[in-house]
Amino acid sequence: MDSRLIEAAQRGDVHQLLSLIADDPFLMRSAALSCADTPLHISCMAGNLQFVKEVLNMKPEFAEELNHEGFSPLHIAAANGDVEIVKELLKIDSNLSTVKGKEKRIPLHYAVIKGRTQVIGELLSACEDSIREVTARGETSFHLAVKHNQFEALKSLVVHHKTYNKEDNLNQKDAQGDTILHLAVSRKQYEDIELMLDENFVTKGLLEVNSLNKRGLTPLDVLLSEGGDCEIEEMLRLAGASGVEHTNSGQQTTRSDTMNVSTNEPSESEIGRERPRKPSKILQDYFKYDKTKDSPSKVRHTLLVVAVLITTATYQAALSPPGGVWQDDYSPTSNTTNTADTQSPPPPHTAGRAVMGTHIPVLYGLFLFFNSIGFFMSIHMITFLTNKIPLQLELLVSLVALITTYDICMVAIAPNGTLSMFFNILSGVLPALIPIMTRVTRDYFKRPRWVFPSTRASA
Repeated sequence: MDSRLIEAAQRGDVHQLLSLIADDPFLMRSAALSCADTPLHISCMAGNLQFVKEVLNMKPEFAEELNHEGFSPLHIAAANGDVEIVKELLKIDSNLSTVKGKEKRIPLHYAVIKGRTQVIGELLSACEDSIREVTARGETSFHLAVKHNQFEALKSLVVHHKTYNKEDNLNQKDAQGDTILHLAVSRKQYEDIELMLDENFVTKGLLEVNSLNKRGLTPLDVLLSEGGDCEIEEMLRLAGASGVEHTNSGQQTTRSDTMNVSTNEPSESEIGRERPRKPSKILQDYFKYDKTKDSPSKVRHTLLVVAVLITTATYQAALSPPGGVWQDDYSPTSNTTNTADTQSPPPPHTAGRAVMGTHIPVLYGLFLFFNSIGFFMSIHMITFLTNKIPLQLELLVSLVALITTYDICMVAIAPNGTLSMFFNILSGVLPALIPIMTRVTRDYFKRPRWVFPSTRASA
């Protein structure tokens, strides 16, 4: 596209535009062939209303085009909050408000993300059905308002729905099965929750407070799994919210409730109702791994830290075994014993050998065996988690050196030749055996199981 046309669009210079068109009547047609932004895109970015009007008069079809980033001129004007430009574009065609751009987002979605309440009103007035459009992630305008903490935008959407009796959209779920109440509770957005539970804005009973997401959690379950909040929990319970266990058992306990009426005994549902979760369970749920929130890089970092700690602990245990090492040499033939000493003489030993290995060889062997499994398994985790990272060769050289010193230490402090030979073989086998065994074991437990359908007895 002509650089002079780009400059005119940026400055909003209508006179230069007309001059360029006079010199080259096909200038706008050649601009349409460019893969970059059209003059209408550029003028909408700059907020030049008069230039926008002139371009629309010359080339109204520019209003429908998407640029290389997936934005139409209306997407840009809506995100910038240029109400007058939005009005001019909608005059061309009200259906422009439903043009899908990047990730299937329409102009209303960007107006909501940026909190442009005036633009939201204009877009909904032009096309009420645009409120039903969802993104590629299944997000409605309500989801985007909550996710981007745009309370005023959420309020304007709720008021619009209340006015036109379209409140059923409030219960729509995204790709994760979350309603806007799930999202607001997860983020502990008190103001958003209060708005949705206010009967002045949302008709009582229309908002589903016990809807289940794909993880099988109600909004109240989500709140408790995120550490809880007393005020929000009270609001939800007053609105009729409950946990998933109570929700799923509601129909199952109806029959037992009816049977208990005649005996005037409290039913199981009445006993379990409003029962608070144990603090230990809340704490466990708060810290447990959640694949929807914890990124692979975060999990990888955590595993690396744990693996390094295990390597350090097991290496130190081999270097300083329980009971320590002998500090001197002793044999029964040596004349180092004191005749006045009534204590029994120590067993024969060599300086630098493990005391525990001399006194209890079996236990010492078990200690080094399981300590070695922990050491070599942590080394395997480190190599697995650092695969294809920069300076991997240097890291592998360091790990091989660490394994070598560990093997030398095990052999050196073994109290006799049998144990020394055993751990010499063990240190050579384990580094190669552990990766194979972990792979085979994981594949075995993860493989599909054949389940044979039970045959019905013939009538």
